[in-house]
Amino acid sequence: MQLFSKQQNSSFFYGWYIVMAAAIGVFFSGPGQTYAVSVFIDYYIQDFGWGRSLVSGIYSSATLAAGLLLFVVGRLVDKHGQRRMMLMMGGLLAVACFWNSFVIGPVMLFIGFFMLRLFGQGSMTLIPNTLVPQWFVVKRGRALSFMAIGGFLSSASFPPLNTWLITTFGWESAWRILGLALIVIFLPVVFFIVKNKPEDIGLLPDNAISKKRLAQRREEKMEEEEQEEGFETNWTVKEAMRTRAFWFILFCVSIPALVNTGLTFHLFSILGEQGVPGSTAAIILSIMAIVGFPVTMASGFILERVNVHIVLGLSFIGQMVFILLLTQVHTYLLAIVFAVLWGMIGGIERITLNIIWPNYFGREHLGSIKGIATTTMVIGSAFGPLPFGIAFDVFGGYTEILLIILIFPILGTIAAFMSPPPSKQV
Repeated sequence: MQLFSKQQNSSFFYGWYIVMAAAIGVFFSGPGQTYAVSVFIDYYIQDFGWGRSLVSGIYSSATLAAGLLLFVVGRLVDKHGQRRMMLMMGGLLAVACFWNSFVIGPVMLFIGFFMLRLFGQGSMTLIPNTLVPQWFVVKRGRALSFMAIGGFLSSASFPPLNTWLITTFGWESAWRILGLALIVIFLPVVFFIVKNKPEDIGLLPDNAISKKRLAQRREEKMEEEEQEEGFETNWTVKEAMRTRAFWFILFCVSIPALVNTGLTFHLFSILGEQGVPGSTAAIILSIMAIVGFPVTMASGFILERVNVHIVLGLSFIGQMVFILLLTQVHTYLLAIVFAVLWGMIGGIERITLNIIWPNYFGREHLGSIKGIATTTMVIGSAFGPLPFGIAFDVFGGYTEILLIILIFPILGTIAAFMSPPPSKQV
């Protein structure tokens, strides 16, 4: 509470504390992300004697089931607020980690994957991305860029961290340590720092309020509400769904999820088939995070000045390029070039797909709208690994499936360029 009272006497906007807390939230989505879970896969196969196709199928079906429920999470965010939902989902993700430490059969593994994907990859990505836009409008791009630091640190940290934890303590204890970290680090941050919106502490987005105005706040409630409405146009879910842009951007959201999840899940195998050692795959994932971070930061500032759908369309063209490059990666040097390009495009996609929803449809119903988008994203990621596995069984390699999936970024480019910001008829 002391932090809130200091805000009223400080020129430093409290929204930047919210950005920090949201970044920590995105970081702790890690236990439910593919880059973290994939480290455990070979240990499940080795300890239980399961086939790779069985584990991949369980993972995809659990992800799909989780994705179908995320629109409910979005509605709950609008109803109960980000703070309460972050506390709830962070606690449930900790429970999911503990559950996965006791897995002994396929059914338990499905339940464990389902909880990790729903509470981790889905909810812990959705909620921070609806929290930050509540606090920023004019500076929304840079705020989301700073929040994205948590995602890049997560993707760079969890693969080597999980490898070390498993090697040192075993995979069961590794899951328990991750669960304890959520309870000890993440939940206190949310409890003491997070507020749902600037109005809760007497402010407006982007700190657009003077000290004199703050002192007169209670007496001028109606005037404040009129000023707040002037920041942007708010759409209901039904209104948004009547626009072409909503459906085209929703389709665009699914494409990086499908492509990137499939590539990440099978990256070790894809490179191994092309004569590149498995250790290089781990290096690629780290390089992606390192490269993606500054690109995301720069993209946030650019998107405050450039139409977001144009940048999104260009990112799909870049996606086509790095997919084609992957079919030719036979040396360490080409693998590094691929990692750099993949990281650059990923950095642009990350910020673009987060900023487009509040920019197009406003803050008021963002939880519900973003919940639908996140559901689509998770469903897309559910279907990512499976085509690669099937293609490997049918063709004996990955070249054919890499060429086939080019159809998605091609269609994404068209959809993005045809999706300028909608105009609401008043």
